[in-house]
Amino acid sequence: MKKLTTIFLLIFSKVCFSQRTVQFADSIRKAYKIPEISYAVVNSKSTLEIAALGKHSINLADTATLVDRFHMGSNTKAMTAFTIARYVEKGKLKWTTKFFDLFPEWKEKSKSEYANITLQDLLSHKAGIEPFQGENDPQIPDFKGTNPEKRKQFGQFVLTLEPVKLDEHNPFIYSNAGYTLATLMVEKVTRKSWEELVEKVFNKDLNLNVKLSWPENQKIKDTWGHLTENDSLKPVSSDWNYHLDYTEPAGDLNIKLIDYVKFIQLNLLGLEGQDNYLKSRTYKFIHKGIENYSLGWFNVYENTKELSVHSGTGAFTYFTIVHIDRTKNVAYIIFTNSFNQQTQKGVRILMRKLKENYGS
Repeated sequence: MKKLTTIFLLIFSKVCFSQRTVQFADSIRKAYKIPEISYAVVNSKSTLEIAALGKHSINLADTATLVDRFHMGSNTKAMTAFTIARYVEKGKLKWTTKFFDLFPEWKEKSKSEYANITLQDLLSHKAGIEPFQGENDPQIPDFKGTNPEKRKQFGQFVLTLEPVKLDEHNPFIYSNAGYTLATLMVEKVTRKSWEELVEKVFNKDLNLNVKLSWPENQKIKDTWGHLTENDSLKPVSSDWNYHLDYTEPAGDLNIKLIDYVKFIQLNLLGLEGQDNYLKSRTYKFIHKGIENYSLGWFNVYENTKELSVHSGTGAFTYFTIVHIDRTKNVAYIIFTNSFNQQTQKGVRILMRKLKENYGS
């Protein structure tokens, strides 16, 4: 009887603790005018806390649920690197494979500075590739064809541009286009498009129900991203005519929080030394094999802490952020469907609170 009472008190205490955090998170959401916040705290074996708060859109009455989908923005990069890692393990590629070993016919028209860039260089932003982040980008030709065909044309174009110089102050140059070039490499050796590889790895193999582009909100109830115009939020429908200029592998997937949790838990298990879909040594290389920015993750050391960190903006309509505390093997995930300074402030406060609650 005493044991049962103790278990009941522990469960009751945990529920009360989570409720207080939910109340805090919702107060942040309201104060910073964020339509929807979904968040989770997880370790490798369980979900310590999870909640969905707010509304799909400022103009709709339907409320947040744990099966809502969020555009991942640049958090797609970790998923693309993960996919490529699968085929490195299968022996289709090596991290040190040179780009022009696979595309020798492109070398003559490309800048000579790119002659020795490798798969690893591209995924860690050390190849000096033009960023293509939406501001001050070079004018891109209007490429035609299927998505894989347009990515190839874009890749050829990118390699004719002057490289961005790396130095001690800029040890890496964050580049969406670099992820397109890395994707071209895995498409070449697998003879499958990035879209097909996403379907194979995340949906068929891992059952994570990942989808391309924006969450569908015209046929079903789901999240709307929100642009900020004149300090006001404007809902964006899923049929918005926006494309990522052939850098989809760097930032154009959407997923439910409950499924993204499973993806992060695979990473946590690997970091703890357990092989799963990838080998443990692969996870460790992905997260901390390269200084500053490893493969799809910022590799951060703060005092005694080791962190894998990334965020994504979903074309300035969503904001997602993930912190993996590699020392305590706990991950903190926050998804929102808006992006502006207010959203970022609110998310920072909530992230700090979650870390305080769970000892990071």
